[in-house]
Amino acid sequence: MNSTHLENAGRRDFLRKSALAGGGLVLGFYLNPADSAAKRIAKPSTILETAEFKPNAFIHIAPNGTVTLISKQPEIGQGIKTSLPMVIAEELEVNWKDVVILQGDLDPVYGSQSAGGSRSTPTNYEEFHRLGATARTMLIQAAAELWKLPATELIAKDSAVHHLASGRQLDYGKLVEKASTLPVPAPEAVILKDAKDYKLLGTRIGGIDNPGIVTGKPLFGIDVKLPGMLYAVYEKSPVFGGKAVSANLDKIKSLPGVHNAFIIKGGTDLKGLLPGVAIVADSTWAAFSARKQLKVVWDDGEAATESWAGFTAKAKELSTQPGTEILRNDGNVKAALEGAAKKVEAAYSYPFISHASIEPQNCTAWYKNGTIEIWAPTQNPEAGQKIVTETLGIPKDKITLHITRSGGGFGRRLIPDYIIEAAAIAQQVKEPVKLTWTREDDLQHDQYRAGGFHFLQGGLNDQGKLIAWHNHFVTFAHKSIKDGKTTLEPGSGANLSGDEFPGRWVENCQLEQTLLECNIPMGPWRAPRSNVLAWVFHSFIDELAHAAGRDPLEFRLEILGDKDIIPGTGKQDLPYDVNRMKHVLQHVAEKAEWGKKTFPRGQGQGVAFHFSHRGYIAQIAEVTVSKEGKLKVDRVVVSTDIGAQIVNLSGAENQVQGSVIDGLSALMVQELNIEKGRIVQSNFGDYPLLRIADAPTRVDVHFLKTDYPVTGLGEPALPPLAPAVCNAIFAATGIRVRQLPLLRTDLSWS
Repeated sequence: MNSTHLENAGRRDFLRKSALAGGGLVLGFYLNPADSAAKRIAKPSTILETAEFKPNAFIHIAPNGTVTLISKQPEIGQGIKTSLPMVIAEELEVNWKDVVILQGDLDPVYGSQSAGGSRSTPTNYEEFHRLGATARTMLIQAAAELWKLPATELIAKDSAVHHLASGRQLDYGKLVEKASTLPVPAPEAVILKDAKDYKLLGTRIGGIDNPGIVTGKPLFGIDVKLPGMLYAVYEKSPVFGGKAVSANLDKIKSLPGVHNAFIIKGGTDLKGLLPGVAIVADSTWAAFSARKQLKVVWDDGEAATESWAGFTAKAKELSTQPGTEILRNDGNVKAALEGAAKKVEAAYSYPFISHASIEPQNCTAWYKNGTIEIWAPTQNPEAGQKIVTETLGIPKDKITLHITRSGGGFGRRLIPDYIIEAAAIAQQVKEPVKLTWTREDDLQHDQYRAGGFHFLQGGLNDQGKLIAWHNHFVTFAHKSIKDGKTTLEPGSGANLSGDEFPGRWVENCQLEQTLLECNIPMGPWRAPRSNVLAWVFHSFIDELAHAAGRDPLEFRLEILGDKDIIPGTGKQDLPYDVNRMKHVLQHVAEKAEWGKKTFPRGQGQGVAFHFSHRGYIAQIAEVTVSKEGKLKVDRVVVSTDIGAQIVNLSGAENQVQGSVIDGLSALMVQELNIEKGRIVQSNFGDYPLLRIADAPTRVDVHFLKTDYPVTGLGEPALPPLAPAVCNAIFAATGIRVRQLPLLRTDLSWS
């Protein structure tokens, strides 16, 4: 049994025994999952027990002074396992060196435990402040009662309570016995620290797992090892939705190290348990080797006729017809375009792409006596539990799900297909079994970022002002059953909102959408929707600015206008704070010296901005394009407004820089081709990621601290990158990029 299993399976026992060994203070909040994240308020529980660890406890202080904090959100590389406990530690006035952080298992008393949509920080920030402050208040009260002094004369600092007048102090460890007997104070009796007094928040703190990562400690799902564990692979049809008719199972079962092989019927849900063939062996190598000899007869199904070339041709045909859904229809677009001094038309397209996280999908499951225990690198443990219950009929209270660290997620691990595959295999073999996907599995059975096609028209008056905007969006959709009727619904991340910029700003604006049915699995990809919509809209805005003979920055500021707030009108959109966006746009222009530099042919600057996941971000890219068409991104300047406080400066910078790299990789080289209902690419050899030599020479990151609630940063810094770079390419060469990835456009010039 290795340390990963010990950490995941033994944390409750560790805390229980720590408390029993000499008492301790355990403090937690009940979080009400039924309340909306925006309105949810931490409710003090009545559990202050030293004899037993309670799974809803976030804080445990041992008599030796060690403070153990539970991190409830999955860690996928975004740094949440470090940053959220920092919030508790700040209010608790504890030395960071005294803190031990453990990953919490899935438990309803924690509230939502998913990590996606950059929601982990904004939905927990205030609650975690109050959690730490409540514990601090109780420790101060304990010292006051022991010293028989008013609590107002005492302060907490450096993991101790101090009486400044006398110089006395009591370390937290010496106070836990007394504090454990006190009632939890009412919320109004707990005073949060003033931000000007923060000592930890806003500083640079290394990731709590960094030492283990760089020394190769077993932290990830793929590292889990249990006594007597078996190893599994799962072969699915190369055509999406295909079914296994038969397989040479007897041959596979006779191979060295193979314990079993069987067909799983599965279903039709592209995010669930699909049909396939499982091979279970005594090692990963034996399972992988046996798979090479597996021969399956597949029923390919209706998806076998689908191809990217076919989708492209169909989208062009549909673009000439009225959209099937009108998302916004302000003013009179037709008349405005007909009367415009200048009219610009363009078609933009982008392909399906994969998440390509470095750790392939994997999951370990152990079914025994009607219960199942699961170890999964997941972004959405609740979804994993739910699909096991619905598919295998195992009640939720019979499912234990341990959340391991994930080697990348980017939205991929919000979908629990790999979890239900492992659980279904484990239910048959009734032994602990680890399912491991190959890189080929991961690339060819992903939940992809959807491709799309935009057919745009824009109109300018004789002063060069934008007066009309029309976008016909042809997007991908799946069949859905609603009220007993079959309908089409846009795939995950494939829909367009009527509130997308510049909707709500242009007097004459029509946004229409046509659905193109497909059988390709689609799922959220870092900054869903925004990751491609920002490229389309801000590239076309740049086209309009140049057609008008206007400075692109000035043109954008004019479109934003002088309103303070633009109310949301769509189902998914939030009010848009115009002043915040103008502020970051003007700030990035200042830092990048927009308009103050002279660039020779082949070099240029491009600007873009975007509001997504509650973050206001503007970027300016500086590029060099050789005459032969070789692109080098020299510098990217990023200005961000994500509210009043940066929690962990190192983590925040890492998220912005990572977004720039991720966005550039998708822009430059990533694409998937589809032929006969299957993904053509199979591994990094034909699906390359960005190389170090192609990374920006510099990424300058600026955070604007504003008087607004703290928001997340894992996603909002990605969308402006692609349009900023493409607009810079146009400034450098006069070549407009309208198709992704960049390798599809000849950038050579003379």
